[in-house]
Amino acid sequence: MQLQDGQLPIYVQIAQWLEIEIIEQRIEAHGKIFSQYQLAEKFNVNPATAGKGLTILLEKELLYKKRGLGMFVMEGARERLMEERLQHGINEQVTALVEEARRLNISKKQLLQLIEQAFRKGGNE
Repeated sequence: MQLQDGQLPIYVQIAQWLEIEIIEQRIEAHGKIFSQYQLAEKFNVNPATAGKGLTILLEKELLYKKRGLGMFVMEGARERLMEERLQHGINEQVTALVEEARRLNISKKQLLQLIEQAFRKGGNE
């Protein structure tokens, strides 16, 4: 498994990967999360680096610890992540997209057509 964004620190990329795992329900509420050693092996990184990725999710209160058993996904983590990404990620991207469309003199109608085409390609209609 490879991490992608070379501009972000590896531990941030690990945290983002885990967030996607939670959002896509590959790890559900109260499900056991990978240990720092499992993540280190999976991504071929130092266990301390993987641990920093887990710490991000602990600090965001998306995970909780059970002494001697490991870390687990907090109830409601998926919904909180989705809301956070909608409020910060999607809104910012849409604003940037609209600004770029204006610079290129792309009409609202043309932009909506492009968005509809992208949805059809992705199968999300």
